[in-house]
Amino acid sequence: MAADPERRSSFSRAANLERLATERFDVLVVGGGITGAGVALDAASRGLKTALVEKADFASGTSSKSSKMVHGGLRYLQQREFRLVYENLAERQRLLDNAPHLVTPLPFLIPLFGHSGVVSKTVARSYSSALWLYDLTGGLRIGKRHRRVTRAEALEHLPLLNADRLVAGFLYFDARADDARLTLAVLRSAVDGYGAAVANYAPAVGFVRGAHGEVTGATVEDLEDPATGAFEVRAGVVVNATGVWTDEVRALGVEHAEGSLRPAKGVHVTVRASRFPADIAAVIPVRKDRRSIFAVPWPEADLVYLGTTDTDYEGDLDDPRCTAEDVDYLLDAANAVSGAGLTRADVTGVWAGLRPLLSAAHGHVSERTADLSRRHKVWRDADGVITVTGGKLTTYRKMAEDTVDLVVRSLGRPAAKCVTRSLELEGSPGLATQRGGPPGLPAHLEHRYGALAGGVAALAEGRPELLQPVIEGLPYLGVEVRYAVREEMARHLSDVLARRTRAVIQLARETIDAAGAVASIMGEELGWDADRRDAEVADFVASTEAELETAGVGSAEGARSEPG
Repeated sequence: MAADPERRSSFSRAANLERLATERFDVLVVGGGITGAGVALDAASRGLKTALVEKADFASGTSSKSSKMVHGGLRYLQQREFRLVYENLAERQRLLDNAPHLVTPLPFLIPLFGHSGVVSKTVARSYSSALWLYDLTGGLRIGKRHRRVTRAEALEHLPLLNADRLVAGFLYFDARADDARLTLAVLRSAVDGYGAAVANYAPAVGFVRGAHGEVTGATVEDLEDPATGAFEVRAGVVVNATGVWTDEVRALGVEHAEGSLRPAKGVHVTVRASRFPADIAAVIPVRKDRRSIFAVPWPEADLVYLGTTDTDYEGDLDDPRCTAEDVDYLLDAANAVSGAGLTRADVTGVWAGLRPLLSAAHGHVSERTADLSRRHKVWRDADGVITVTGGKLTTYRKMAEDTVDLVVRSLGRPAAKCVTRSLELEGSPGLATQRGGPPGLPAHLEHRYGALAGGVAALAEGRPELLQPVIEGLPYLGVEVRYAVREEMARHLSDVLARRTRAVIQLARETIDAAGAVASIMGEELGWDADRRDAEVADFVASTEAELETAGVGSAEGARSEPG
């Protein structure tokens, strides 16, 4: 018998939709990525009655397709963005303190290459000065400072680096995060901790206006049940936190709104660690391109990902794709500094995302998207809608604080001050009341869910098979699929395989093979019949295979016979 998917949790989609349609809110946030989630948590934790709607799945845009770094941005020092780096590093530390189960320190290697065992003194001095400045700007908050390492030490971490040219290296420290799970943790903190009402697959298709033309809410559709029709969500203030879709949402209210963004595409590829071994992250220079990419090990699998590209983008905002040229760019960069000899046949997963960079009209002029500032901007349009855009994953909390400060002023009534600087996110090990469940939890559950891990495992009671991995080569358990539906508002197969887990961007082909088994678990929870289950699998497989084909790494595409 199918479980009732719309019950129990305050994260029940049906209950949240009912609240959205029947209650009046102080603030309605449009956009369910990390920025919108941050705004919802900041507003709700200040005592404002808060709602949030997202047109697709939570974190389905940029917020699940980043480089998964929580960092200060070493390259911003070269752009003399000292205040930005200081702010980034302060926010990095807050995330390390408030969500230690999701945000963890990560050492980075900067390899130094030269000729005949000698590296350019200018290059070495430049890196050394930048890293000292990085530490002094706030990098030391992580508890370790940078240091120079020998050639042998560098090879211990990345043994395939070109030993003939490698001279030495620098080791410094930043942090990493699972961007999609971080977004969910922020949203659940807003809902479970402070009573926010949120819904995915609920696009805002128009604005509601008051007697004087001011925006007083939004018309929202329920994509999961079109028969319910559109409904209005009423609010004192509407916040547009839709990232690269900012200008589309602004156009709902401001006629001929000036474009505020210049989207940039970033692409990553995953390879097996046996093909490019790395036990820490590395900064890899790209020949003839004045920039670098990262090589980063996945903590839960024997994999490494390479990225990112940084190019102008003018295509469909809903469907950025990794191209074969993107893949070659990243593989060529890795091959140029190593003996890996990577080809497209080595790629096990890909992802492409768009960065919402502020356009020249908003104060930043550059020919290269890589040179654009990652600062954010908050403003209020003539119709009263407050927009926040720009920024990056690391600074989402500060973006939210600045946004809600303007919300409070727009409402014209007192509200509590921001408390998110020290607010532990749901699942933080410091929230002891959330502990529970059976002993002997799999280690990866504690890393992904923190103090909620016991509750995840407890959902397998009477179903021991749900404590087994569901995808070959990855640690994700069947019980995590059940939890994603019951407690994380997962509605479609891609929600689980791309965001609640990161399976499809890690091992795409193995994930395709497991799609039917995962759909069966979801179907039990959501009451899918055989036709619906088969349709979910077919849609997921077709989408994934198309993405691999576009990237030149699909089954029908031969890998390049030669690297480089």
